[in-house]
Amino acid sequence: MTQRTSAPLTHKRVLKIAVPIVLSNATVPILGAVDTGVVGQMGLAAPIGAVGMGAVILSAIYWIFGFLRMGTTGLAAQARGAGDTAETGALLMRGLLLGCAAGLFFILTQVGLFWGAFALSPASPEVEALTRDYLQIRIWGAPATIALFAVTGWLIAIEQTRGVFILQVWMNGLNILLDLWFVLGLGWGVEGVAIATLIAEWTGLALGLWLCREAFKGNQWRDWPRIFDAARLRRMMQVNADIMIRSVLLTGSFTTFLFVGSDLGDVNLAANQVLLQFLEITAFALDGFAFSAEALVGSAVGARNRVQVRRASIMASQWGVGGAFVLAAVFWLAGPALIDLMTTSDEVRTAARDYLIWAALAPAIGVASWMFDGIYIGATWTRAMRNAMVQSVAIYVVALFILVPAFGNHGLWAALMVLNIARGVTMGWRYPQLEAQVA
Repeated sequence: MTQRTSAPLTHKRVLKIAVPIVLSNATVPILGAVDTGVVGQMGLAAPIGAVGMGAVILSAIYWIFGFLRMGTTGLAAQARGAGDTAETGALLMRGLLLGCAAGLFFILTQVGLFWGAFALSPASPEVEALTRDYLQIRIWGAPATIALFAVTGWLIAIEQTRGVFILQVWMNGLNILLDLWFVLGLGWGVEGVAIATLIAEWTGLALGLWLCREAFKGNQWRDWPRIFDAARLRRMMQVNADIMIRSVLLTGSFTTFLFVGSDLGDVNLAANQVLLQFLEITAFALDGFAFSAEALVGSAVGARNRVQVRRASIMASQWGVGGAFVLAAVFWLAGPALIDLMTTSDEVRTAARDYLIWAALAPAIGVASWMFDGIYIGATWTRAMRNAMVQSVAIYVVALFILVPAFGNHGLWAALMVLNIARGVTMGWRYPQLEAQVA
């Protein structure tokens, strides 16, 4: 039975979605620090390098399916807004099946994957051997890790971000405890870090499925004709393909920023790396409000409520803008102290202070692009989002050619700001059409 839902939109509802996401994001860097710290107690450089390299390789592989989180959120939020319980449950099953299939594929092709990774990023024989040991254990968690993208996206869609927070705390907390036990207590070294993460991933999936237990009430989760319906599968793949293209372009833009920066000297490269941590903090903080937009706009689109679409977009964006300006002020006022914490090099500190203005401006300049991403994902207007990204990257490339030769590293940062402005403008220009298609 289909019955559209129309829960009232309030600021409390926006924050109920956003705050757990911000808190869960805050746990992410802690795990990386602990992983590094426990192997660092071994007193050798190679294990630290192996854990870091292995984590980067797997993150790059798994990132390919990061679209599964966003696509699941948009589509499930719309099904929920339309009151279509059967489709809401079917979407979770499609995501889980796709995630598990992708993970099994990576397990079966691991030899070629790891060979390609080491060919692209060679290391010393000792580091490569330890990294292989790490990867050969961690790869068995691929189905769980990728399936968790769908679980997270589904929980956001049904506005149960508290569950996302519980999931992150469980996985990261268990991982840290097992790290300490396996590495410092049992002396398992790099393999201990890998086993700890593997256990955290699979228990995390089990917990995630329990948190999604609403989807398994009744028989919708095993309605195979619906789950494998050709039209619905095509729609899902189209949405996910658009998101993947957009994400590849965005990642390529930041990679280009780093590559171009490397030609401007080691000091500038190091200063840029320090300041990029400010942008990472911004993304973690503003994600919560963008996710609110995904869930609330998606629900409103599913309910065919144009007024609610606009109200959800405005209310989530108000909090996003407020958060962005707070971050900008914090970065400007506390930036020098934060820079000193991240580096002891006087040269890098001086350079980072020279370019701090760009890191401070970035949240305010980029907030429109973050919020429109959330709005477009919720509305599953992914083709328009993809096209806007193509246009924005073209503008960014032109800006790089003009600004970097003229202004050096300041020009490089200005070009990055141009990218974010272009993303906000190109999506903002299309927004009235998004509203108009809701009827």
